[in-house]
Amino acid sequence: MTATVTGLLAALADVEDRGIYDAEAPDGAFVSWRNHIRDAAALAAALRARLDPARPPHVGVLLGNTEFFSRMLVAAALGSLVTVGLNPTRRGAALARDVAHADCQLVLGDRTGAGLLPGVLDVESPEFAAELAEFAGAPVLFPGPDPDELFMLLFTSGTSGDPKAVRCTHAKVAGPGVMLSQRFGLCPADTCYLAMPLFHSNAIMAGWSVAVAAGASIALRRRFSASRFIPDTRRFGAGYANYVGKPLSYILAAPPAPDDADNPLRVLYGNEGAAADLTEFARRFDVNVVDGFGSTEGGVAIARTPDTPAGALGPLPDGIDILDPDTGARCAPGVVGELVNTAGAGQFRGYYNDPDADADRMRDGHYHSGDLAYRDAAGFAHFAGRLGDWMRVDGENLGTAPIERVLARYPAVLDAAVYAVADPVVGDRVMAALVLDDPAAFDVAAFTEFLEAQTDLGPIQWPSYVRVAAELPRTETFKVIKRQLSAEGIDCADPVFTITAR
Repeated sequence: MTATVTGLLAALADVEDRGIYDAEAPDGAFVSWRNHIRDAAALAAALRARLDPARPPHVGVLLGNTEFFSRMLVAAALGSLVTVGLNPTRRGAALARDVAHADCQLVLGDRTGAGLLPGVLDVESPEFAAELAEFAGAPVLFPGPDPDELFMLLFTSGTSGDPKAVRCTHAKVAGPGVMLSQRFGLCPADTCYLAMPLFHSNAIMAGWSVAVAAGASIALRRRFSASRFIPDTRRFGAGYANYVGKPLSYILAAPPAPDDADNPLRVLYGNEGAAADLTEFARRFDVNVVDGFGSTEGGVAIARTPDTPAGALGPLPDGIDILDPDTGARCAPGVVGELVNTAGAGQFRGYYNDPDADADRMRDGHYHSGDLAYRDAAGFAHFAGRLGDWMRVDGENLGTAPIERVLARYPAVLDAAVYAVADPVVGDRVMAALVLDDPAAFDVAAFTEFLEAQTDLGPIQWPSYVRVAAELPRTETFKVIKRQLSAEGIDCADPVFTITAR
């Protein structure tokens, strides 16, 4: 039988000894699952009283990782509501566009987002607390939703354009929770630490739903803090945590301590971590770090195996192939192409209110991920960037990720992003933005010597320009906003150096 979020929560209805911890509170404020679910029933009743039954029951949230955000998720499962995760780093017309696009009847906010748009209900206000009190004691009911019933809308990161609202059904949220909790042997005695933003799919499907499926407790931090990550896991005895993108780098930036390995973490699961960070984090903190590959849409997923080489995503599963974006032909080993699910849609359930985007993803019955990769001679896939990052240099197609992996080896580099800048002669030129430990010490000659020594970097992949930046523009989930860097090009506020192959 296919799991649903409501079904997983029903098993926790009377649990008193496990629940939700608030890592921001000095005493780690605890709410049992039993009381959490009862409070969620009251919230669902209060929201239902406000909603127009003739319109979609969509409730937007501009919230940090708090007990209330989790309560809203539970309320959605109990009250047949749809939670819309809104990105609080969006502003003005862009944020209003997301709210309208997702047909939100209400938007709830806390100190993270209550003042970002007119009409946002402040869930931390005395007025809202009084409203909820009127519905205290609302019956706790567990409807039996169809697994394909909509549970959430989660927006893509929007690094290459307007974010798209991904339809996340009960099965799409509950399924990964069950799978990961079983894969890692999580049980009711565990605590899952969750500091990645809950408006993002990683936190929902690799964090919150995992804890719910395991019947475990959750320790929530309102916003990720590199300095608090390991202390929080010790404080709450957390054996499991999730991540996406750069957090491991930020934690590793702190000087090593003698007691680093003295922590309860057994498993750290996520995606998009740098290969060197995965190895170093596992060694330094004595934890099993597992990096998977997937996206909010869920059309393609690749899991690492014990024999997966460093830097690779894993073996290509049956039905997943790498195809030339122009011809649709299967790419030979070493040739960059698009990851495509030739077996169908996978876990992709479509975008909300966006038929053109649906049609672009599903062409000829195949799911086109928009992710670039190449396979090595042994059949392992290696990430090569996004299709939007695709560069055409002197007639040759290049991906950005392989170049970034090489630049990350340069001793002074803390962070690197590679992107295209238009050139009337060669089509695109390769440009790199580097964050260095000593920006003033960047030396063109030394950097050129480094490039010459890299046997896996062809001359056509060399950056023509290097921007030495104080930091890279990132989304709330730590993804680099390359369209901003590309638009600024060489006419930017940071120093730009020209690199010429000798």
